[in-house]
Amino acid sequence: MFKIARKLTLTTLVLTALASTAHAGLPDPGVSFIKGHTAIVVTDPQNDFLSPKGVTWGLVGKSVTANKTVENIDSLFAIADKKNIPVFVSPHYYYPHDHKWQHGGALEKAMHGMGMFDRKDALSVEGFKGSGADWLAQYKPYINNGKTVVTSPHKVYGPETNDMVLQLRKAGISKIILAGMSANLCTEAHMREFMEQGFEVQVVSDATAAAQLPGLDGYAAAMVNVRMIANSVRTTEQTLEQINREL
Repeated sequence: MFKIARKLTLTTLVLTALASTAHAGLPDPGVSFIKGHTAIVVTDPQNDFLSPKGVTWGLVGKSVTANKTVENIDSLFAIADKKNIPVFVSPHYYYPHDHKWQHGGALEKAMHGMGMFDRKDALSVEGFKGSGADWLAQYKPYINNGKTVVTSPHKVYGPETNDMVLQLRKAGISKIILAGMSANLCTEAHMREFMEQGFEVQVVSDATAAAQLPGLDGYAAAMVNVRMIANSVRTTEQTLEQINREL
C-alpha cells in the first residue's frame, strides 16, 4: 500500500484529501463577509517557507508548487489592497536566546536545527534583508505599505505567543480569511485558536501548503482538520469571488 501511495502524484493526493472531506456529510456553515469586520490573516509569508532558496523548500516545495501557494497568497494581498481590506501578518522569528530552550517538539527541534527564521536579535535588522526570515520579495509592497499590521512573532505555531488576537480585537475584526504557511502547523494552529476565541474563520485551501515526508502528508492532515473545525474552507478562486460579491 505504501508503494502505491508513493507513486501517486502530489496533485492526486491533494484532490483526494479535499474530496474526502467535501463528501464527509459534514455541515458547511460558511462565513459571510462584512465590511469593517473582515480581515485577511497570513501566517509566515517568509522566504524559508516560500522561496526555492528557503531552508524548507525540499520539504514543502512540491506542495507549494502544486497548490500555486505563492501566487494565491499574492492574489489575496492584491485584492485586499484594491478593496482596502485589513491585512494582518503573523511572522515567525527566532533569536539567539530561543535556541537555548531546553525542550521542544519534533518539528520545532527541526526548525531550530536548520536555522529557520533566524534573526540576530529582536531590535536589529542586520542581515535580515533577503534572509530566510524576510518576506518573500513579491509580497513586500503589500506588507510594507504602511497599512498592514505585522504582529509580534509567534514562537511555536499558534497566536497564543503573539499579539495577533489583541490586534484583531482592537480593529473590530470578527471574521477571518486565513492563509499562509504551513498548513498543518502555524496555519492550522492559528485557525484552532481563532475558533476558540470566537472568530469566524474561512481557510483558503490552496493559499497554503505543507511538508511531504515518507508516510506523513502534512497538507492532507491539515485539510481534514480544517474541514472539521473551521467555519468554511474555500479555494482562492472561490474566496476572491466571494470578496468581490460581499466586500
